Amino acid sequence: MIKGINRRVIVVKSPDRRFFEEAIFIVRDGIVGQNGVTAEQVVEEARRVADGFGRKRRGSWRKRLPALGYVALGALLATAAWWVGVLL
Repeated sequence: MIKGINRRVIVVKSPDRRFFEEAIFIVRDGIVGQNGVTAEQVVEEARRVADGFGRKRRGSWRKRLPALGYVALGALLATAAWWVGVLL
């Protein structure tokens, strides 16, 4: 909660309201006009970030591998280790 301070905010409505209705961005003081940044660019960046937030991101291969894959991999490694022990 921000009390006693005037802040500029951008409210972006969500096109898909299953999870979020809107996103609220608090804009830095003096950013508009700095290095040629326009108010339209700030609003467009807020929209781009809000749109990208809900998209599914690809994780590493370990996150995509299902639990059964871990079980099978563990069994395979245990079997290989047992055979190496038998052969030596």
